[in-house]
Amino acid sequence: MLHDGKLLIGAGGNPAFLLPKMANRHGLICGATGTGKTITLKVMAESFSELGVPVFLADIKGDLAGCVRSGERSEAIDKRLNKLGLDPEAFAYHAFPVRFWDVFGKMGHPVRTTVSEMGATLLARLLDLSEVQAGVLAIVFRVADDKGWLLIDLKDLRAMVAYVADHAAELVGEYGNVSKQSAGAIQRALLQLEDAGGDLFFGEPDIQLADWFQCDEKGRGYLNILHCEKLYQSPLLYSTFLLWLLAELFEQLPEVGDPEKPKLIFFFDEAHLLFKGAPRALVDKVEQVVKLIRSKGVGVYFITQQPSDVPDAVLAQLGNKVQHALRAYTPNEQKAVRAAAQGFRANPEFDTQQAILDLGTGEALVSFLDEKGRPNMVERATILPPQSQMGPIDDSRRAAEIHADDLFGKYEITVDNESAYEIINADRQKEAEAAAEAEEQARKEKEKAEKEKAKAKAEKAKQSKKKNSAGSKIANSALNAVGREIGRSVGRGILGTIKKWF
Repeated sequence: MLHDGKLLIGAGGNPAFLLPKMANRHGLICGATGTGKTITLKVMAESFSELGVPVFLADIKGDLAGCVRSGERSEAIDKRLNKLGLDPEAFAYHAFPVRFWDVFGKMGHPVRTTVSEMGATLLARLLDLSEVQAGVLAIVFRVADDKGWLLIDLKDLRAMVAYVADHAAELVGEYGNVSKQSAGAIQRALLQLEDAGGDLFFGEPDIQLADWFQCDEKGRGYLNILHCEKLYQSPLLYSTFLLWLLAELFEQLPEVGDPEKPKLIFFFDEAHLLFKGAPRALVDKVEQVVKLIRSKGVGVYFITQQPSDVPDAVLAQLGNKVQHALRAYTPNEQKAVRAAAQGFRANPEFDTQQAILDLGTGEALVSFLDEKGRPNMVERATILPPQSQMGPIDDSRRAAEIHADDLFGKYEITVDNESAYEIINADRQKEAEAAAEAEEQARKEKEKAEKEKAKAKAEKAKQSKKKNSAGSKIANSALNAVGREIGRSVGRGILGTIKKWF
């Protein structure tokens, strides 16, 4: 909640204020499961909304959707407010402006991007490709760029991989070798991604990030809640998607320096998934984005179980910290507690390491930056209760909110513009038609040749028959003449013999 223009997150010996001007210096919320991280996230998100700052947050368990309804007074909340020194009668319960989003388009407005926007590097991570396969994928993207062929959805990418594999011999001189084995591995990975719902994520209309920077008519920032119950079942898709969002914000937003309040706050829940198994180049990319996106007015808050889930280079950029309880039953867990304690500016009034172990649910060690950007001394505090409903909402209420949103209809209907798939298929069709035409022409020429050959053969036979006929006449005439002469000779001989007798 807001107090004198500052965000009151909790209180202990002293109130724990988060200064709006320092909110874009990023932050960390960590603690064991069930210690209150989600409540802290919700209180902070509500406070930013009241400040007029839009918020993006991933809802993994479905209980952040309650922000759309007013909270209700209860004995447990009254007890917490009394502990905080606040009057339960004066505590304001109310709803907040919410927009629901869902990669799968069922529990919110669809969130899509294009394959080209995602890029080869993030896609290689999403597909879990080897270094060689990632190199082939980079060639596929480069060939598509050089030809001016858009890669919008997964069928575009599959068609493009097949095209590059089929024309590998022609492309090797300019782009390098593309083996059929690597191309086949990429195609198999794309099929697995499609089965995991990636075919819904890639397409058009793609998300316009400006829609996440809006406030309602009262000047309160929208809480853009991404439904992640299903998305989280594919951890690689979940983490890569959020990383892409960060990269898009970094690429699209202009420099604003140090504004009086952030332009957007981005909560990255289950942040350990982002770094688990990530190659060094990708971690370097995250570090670069976190360092530089601050000057674009975006604050990034990582939520995870313990600080060691975040690489040191990234952890060093997180100035605002809320540490809930950790449990330490093994040597490794005890080491993690010591590391977490060392990340705070010590308070002489208590042992930070022991306090982390002693914290109850809803309590936390808090250290926010002061007006000069320095970490305040760590304080033990009780986190405020949220002003909106705790817990999920039913599907009918969610559907009503989605349909009542002025963005409804902008992303719900997919479009399929001409892109690599259509161009390649059109070229294949032309090639097939040309091949068919050439085959038909060859058939006609063969038939013509055969006809000419048959005609020549018939003519030859006719000429041969004529020759045979003329020869036969001559032979017959000769035989006839010989026959007549023989006849006459025989006749004369017979007559002479008769004369002699008589």
